[in-house]
Amino acid sequence: MMSFLETYGGQLLVKTWQHIYISGISLLLGVLVAVPLGVALTRAKRVSTIIISLASMLQTIPALALLAFMIPIFGIGATPAIVALFIYSLLPILRNTYLGVEKVDPTLIDSAKGMGMTNWQSITKVELPLAAPVIMAGIRLSATYVIAWAALASYIGAGGLGDFIFNGLNLYRTDLILGGSIPVILLALIVDWLLGRLESILTPKTART
Repeated sequence: MMSFLETYGGQLLVKTWQHIYISGISLLLGVLVAVPLGVALTRAKRVSTIIISLASMLQTIPALALLAFMIPIFGIGATPAIVALFIYSLLPILRNTYLGVEKVDPTLIDSAKGMGMTNWQSITKVELPLAAPVIMAGIRLSATYVIAWAALASYIGAGGLGDFIFNGLNLYRTDLILGGSIPVILLALIVDWLLGRLESILTPKTART
């Protein structure tokens, strides 16, 4: 491993940053789209089944096929990878946001309205905080998916740690395979731990109990 770091240490830093960039942007876009959409679907239950079913259908598309499909539209590089991973990140966040908000005790929502809260205040101050553990579980799951699938982005020239993995497979080099795989695993574990800490911060004490 020391010889690998001596030879590829600089590349490892660059490719790790590429991996974080692709994964982070994809997950952030997924959160920005899926959380508001999940809340909106609790107010429009007639279309909720259709939207969630559509997201489920997109999730079943093989990752490589979706990445390849993006090439004629966006070309090669980071952009098609981010779009494809963003699509993959949607379902767990969307589904958990919908379920989390839907399961908030209606009595608490009625109490919020009785206190004069607007619908927006009820969502931001009551429903989302109480649904935070369920929502964060979806975000953590999506983060794990996105970090793992981002390794496939090297197939379309997006870079990242997948370059080491697939070069190692092509050249029968165990050091390259491990040099790409181990950082991906560590990255997934670290991000999951950080999101777990964020979940503790966002979740009210009453919801934890």
